[in-house]
Amino acid sequence: MEAGSVRQRRGAITQLSARINFREPEATQMSSQSAYIVAARRTAVGRIGGLHRNRRIEELCAPLVGAALQDSGLQSEAVDELIVGNATEGANPARLIALAAGLPETVPAATIDRQCGSGLDAILAAVRAVTLGDAQAIVAGGAEAISTAPWRVAKPRSLQQLPRFLSPEPGSGDEREGPAHIDSSEALAAQLGIGRADQDAYALRSHLKAEQARDAKRFVGEIFPLRSNAEEARDQSSVAPDFKDLAQLAPYLRPDGTLTPGNTSSLHDGAAMAVVVSKDVWASLGKPRGLRFLAHAARGVAPDNEASAPIEAMRALAQRFEGYSASNLGVIEMSETSAAQAIALARSLDIDEELLNPDGGALARGHPFGAASSVLVARLFNRLARGENKGSGLGVATLGVAGGMGLATLFEAV
Repeated sequence: MEAGSVRQRRGAITQLSARINFREPEATQMSSQSAYIVAARRTAVGRIGGLHRNRRIEELCAPLVGAALQDSGLQSEAVDELIVGNATEGANPARLIALAAGLPETVPAATIDRQCGSGLDAILAAVRAVTLGDAQAIVAGGAEAISTAPWRVAKPRSLQQLPRFLSPEPGSGDEREGPAHIDSSEALAAQLGIGRADQDAYALRSHLKAEQARDAKRFVGEIFPLRSNAEEARDQSSVAPDFKDLAQLAPYLRPDGTLTPGNTSSLHDGAAMAVVVSKDVWASLGKPRGLRFLAHAARGVAPDNEASAPIEAMRALAQRFEGYSASNLGVIEMSETSAAQAIALARSLDIDEELLNPDGGALARGHPFGAASSVLVARLFNRLARGENKGSGLGVATLGVAGGMGLATLFEAV
């Protein structure tokens, strides 16, 4: 093409642009605003094949969405979107949940998968949309119905082999001795000198904390029973074991290993949903007690160091939020995959163990995979927004994510 023709075309485009009244995208015109969580509820966490064994994901979540909205004082017509974190269902289960919950058909729905961090990522997506002014009210959280989720089947390497079923956990199709998080937690325990007895003792304390919290009825208003019976109001695995029983369990890996089924968490079913709103909506509701989002950090580590990822995320959070320090926190909710991981976090960051999972962690209630991180937000809401916590109004939700990632999110009670 000749140079003169190119210049003529550019001139025509310039003239056309001058005649059109271009506007900046709305998001760039709007100033950022705070995002508030005005309600958060969760189901009881159940063992795979246990409490929620016959519930499809929409059956698990639809009543929870309704309960969270009722708590918030918002009608379903006020919801701009539903965002759900999930790691096992496939497709877009958020849309099924939205319709089953009775949200208007015009309400869009999206599903996010960052493995264990999926539920928190869904809530953060809602926070970002509200902060940018793209939405005023969003229901977001995580859901995992592993008991009824589709099975994963590995394609055979040749026509002479049969297909084989895979665990819901990523990386389970290779020839590993054990899951990646077990390997990395074992390595972290050896590195920091965290022995078997320390891990078993921590696991027992986690169960005892959960038992004390249940007896004190601190989960009332947090757990939404899907049916009117006692089983639906308590986490199915939170039954305190005997220390002698813990000590007799065989290690996962080698004979001198320290990680056992008693001091690690296992995959469970469960869901947790939160209602995220703008400052204007929060004010229109009468400024109810809730959580205000302050900061978030995500960090990756080498996959073999997966257990240390929450430590790096917490360090990144401290750098991101000016004035933040562990000594200023009122509570840290962590969905730990092992006692070794939780102990390592406390030791590495010089955290008072009393601040970490004061009502028990995933060791006691189970780890509902994609919903695990949104359960942490429901826990923070219960302790901070409802006034259960006696210390600072700052709280962090943190956990490791399969593949070597860590998430840490800071909230403030308002």
